[in-house]
Amino acid sequence: METAIDLFAGLGGNSEGARQVGVRVVWAANHSRPAVDTHAENHPEAIHVCQDLHQANWSKVPSSDIIIASPACTGHTNARGKDKPHHDIARSTASAVVDAVEFHRPPFFLVENVPEFAKWVRYQTWCASMHALGYALSPVIWDAADCGVPQHRKRILIIGTRSKHPIQLVAPSRPHRPVSEIIDFNAGTWSPIDRPGRSPKTLSRVRAGRRQFGDRFVMPYYGSGSGLTGRSLDRPLGTITTRARWAVVDGDRMRMLTTAENCAGMGFPAHYRLPANGTLALHMLGNANPPPLAAYAIDAIRKAA
Repeated sequence: METAIDLFAGLGGNSEGARQVGVRVVWAANHSRPAVDTHAENHPEAIHVCQDLHQANWSKVPSSDIIIASPACTGHTNARGKDKPHHDIARSTASAVVDAVEFHRPPFFLVENVPEFAKWVRYQTWCASMHALGYALSPVIWDAADCGVPQHRKRILIIGTRSKHPIQLVAPSRPHRPVSEIIDFNAGTWSPIDRPGRSPKTLSRVRAGRRQFGDRFVMPYYGSGSGLTGRSLDRPLGTITTRARWAVVDGDRMRMLTTAENCAGMGFPAHYRLPANGTLALHMLGNANPPPLAAYAIDAIRKAA
């Protein structure tokens, strides 16, 4: 396996993972111009296209050993909160992967999404389309923390192979890395915890975290999950989202995680170039697939095939 094309490439987590295991991404596409520009900065060797992949002319896209794709997850994930997953244009992006596979018939493909993707009403139809094209499917749900990412982030990975039977992948089992490894207590903009206007819910979370973990811990600034108790620095971080979610508490001060810390929490290398706008950078990070997870999956496919 030497080459790949990256569909819905976004920030480039899949492309970076491919590069880390010696697979060269020759073509990458996304509908977002900032995402394409950022991907091009980090992967200048690839051809870049900014377009809706439903409109792609696959005859103009180079063939490759593997197609990697992360179709939009926003139509599936429960992280949408009150706006629960429903049928929308985001869900239909997965059909573009079928189109690409049908035209190119690569030896392998790898599709990444949230686990709820498998609950999509059209999931079985989507799988049947891939079966009709001659692919055996190996769906697995892996946690990025098991790949050495300092963050718990479960994702479904659907591997397609042109074989009679699905391949058997060895699940990752690397030691979990604590979030303490990525936090720089000398960085960021700190503010007093007890300041005018601080939300009572935030103060309640801080008090609960102090009782459980002492003076230093992380906690979500909003949402559920570890919201009531905080989270020990000795554990991986919870899932990084497209909004600034995680705060770090240090004694009587607190701040949100910096862009660099979120980048490290996603498993991107420190030299990876991000947009200067912090909000945009975090949005891209929250939408990305952690490079070590992609790297492990691609390498596992290569070993099992």
